[in-house]
Amino acid sequence: MQKKHLRNPVFIISATVITILVIIGAFFPKGFGAVAEKLFLFTTTNFGWFYLIAVFIVILFLIGLAISKFGKIRLGGEDERPEFPFFTWIGMLFSAGFGAGLVFWGVAEPMSHFFDTPFGDIENQTEEAARVAMGYSFFHWGISQWAIFAIVGLVIAFIQFRKKDRALISKAMEPVTGKNKFVINGIDSFAVIATVMGVATSIGLGVLQINGGLTAVSNLSNSIWIQLAIIVFVFAAYMTSATTGLDKGIRHLSNLNLGLCLLLLVFVFIMGPTVFILNAFTLGIGDYISGFIQYSLRLEPYVGGTWVRDWTVFYWAWAIAWSPFVGAFVARVSRGRTIREFIAGVMVIPPVIACFWIAAFGGTALYKDLNENAGIAEAVNNDITVALFSVFETLPMSSIMSVLAILLIVTFLITSADSATFILGSMTTGGRSNPPVFQKLVWGVLISAIAGVLLLAGGLDALQTASLVAAVPFTVILLIMLAAFFQMLKKEPIPISKRDIKRYRRIEKASEKLAEKEKKKENKT
Repeated sequence: MQKKHLRNPVFIISATVITILVIIGAFFPKGFGAVAEKLFLFTTTNFGWFYLIAVFIVILFLIGLAISKFGKIRLGGEDERPEFPFFTWIGMLFSAGFGAGLVFWGVAEPMSHFFDTPFGDIENQTEEAARVAMGYSFFHWGISQWAIFAIVGLVIAFIQFRKKDRALISKAMEPVTGKNKFVINGIDSFAVIATVMGVATSIGLGVLQINGGLTAVSNLSNSIWIQLAIIVFVFAAYMTSATTGLDKGIRHLSNLNLGLCLLLLVFVFIMGPTVFILNAFTLGIGDYISGFIQYSLRLEPYVGGTWVRDWTVFYWAWAIAWSPFVGAFVARVSRGRTIREFIAGVMVIPPVIACFWIAAFGGTALYKDLNENAGIAEAVNNDITVALFSVFETLPMSSIMSVLAILLIVTFLITSADSATFILGSMTTGGRSNPPVFQKLVWGVLISAIAGVLLLAGGLDALQTASLVAAVPFTVILLIMLAAFFQMLKKEPIPISKRDIKRYRRIEKASEKLAEKEKKKENKT
């Protein structure tokens, strides 16, 4: 059985491509970084519009699906109910989705926009700049990213639990692409490569932040060798967790992640400027809603700027690269929910938590800079990895909170990487629900190796570039998937709700009574 999986074309193609990239990056890091930069400029300059339109289409499709008759369809049998409790489900979604990324950017993004605003006519580091910074940060971490995860997860869950078929991206596209083996293997290989690059980006960002945190709480230097050592430690930890299975390792780590998140969130909310945080959250939500369409389709063709490319396009590409993994994982933990419950849960609850996180941490940083001249924005501009820890320095118990934050980032990375090895193992063994440990080990090694290579090749810039390049072909796949999924739904019988059954029974009884009356009239005549 093991040899059979090793001969899987998807495993051979994707593992070979990633291995070649690792070797080139390890031996020629500067050249690797230069080529990656050229690819970055090519994709963002020529395909930025494509990312924005694709994500907007996905959002409209999911909203329409949720309010349509198809929302009643259950991801599983009609009598099935959710496998995991609500709190655990949300914890798993949050951890796998973008937990480590949010911890990294929760302070770094609003302070970056505050220091250098998204609009040229707004003065930097002013009250207006702070407001725009918060609204734009909400936009980047709101429903748009989660819509990408939701559509992939929804399609895979439908195929796996409703149609009882293999949980593969190619299976979701068969109504459009057919069953050509070359096409099927190519699609699944693209999905695997995009996933590896997306996960490696997140691990690299987390490692940079851990190193920044260790620098903030100790005299440890910020160097590539320490970052590589952190990668080795995280690798050992998530491979240990990966051997325990989904119901043990990932489940417990997800609950720990959510618990630590809530602890830090409550601490900052209480010890920080509480009323300011609530006001910033409320105003930020309003600005997010009112500017949603403008931000979703905003580009800069007339001024030649790069801000949208560096932020919005990067985020959408990163989410698309992540989506095969996050979608497959979200599908795996969402069995038994209806399509409407799934879309509402995935697209609303994690984004609301994310926005409140940004309001608490980013809002505290903005308040300290506006009212106490704390200099956090300047510190973030100098070293983006210390953003979160710069906020803790302005609050009581800063050392303890910084240590807890480092622990949270570590557990987020372990959970994400653990989940990713599980999903990659499944994707390269024909969609097995419990992939072999060997497959997980191979992908664990390759994910860690590509993260290390990207850090060697150029740090944060190289990490961002990797996601963008890997996401271009998968964006096309994503749009084809929408059409294929809609074709599948049209053939699916719509379940009848209990309310509809009661209404039909009332109509039936009324019809019977009317028929009896007509019959009595006929008998009298």
